Amino acid sequence: MKTIKYLYWKDEDMWLGYLEEYPDYWTQGKTRKELEENLRDIYRELTSGNIPCVRRVARLEVA
Repeated sequence: MKTIKYLYWKDEDMWLGYLEEYPDYWTQGKTRKELEENLRDIYRELTSGNIPCVRRVARLEVA
């Protein structure tokens, strides 16, 4: 099982969040558990190869 980081916050009555590696793709849920389920769905879609031009965050080492 792989673990990935996500950022989340509560805005009024909804939980909002996105995967750290894919900050352009936000989702929401009425509960934090629902938000996590939606984030899992987004992760599966983004890593399936079926969506063209997916933007990601990467790390670059500089001197």
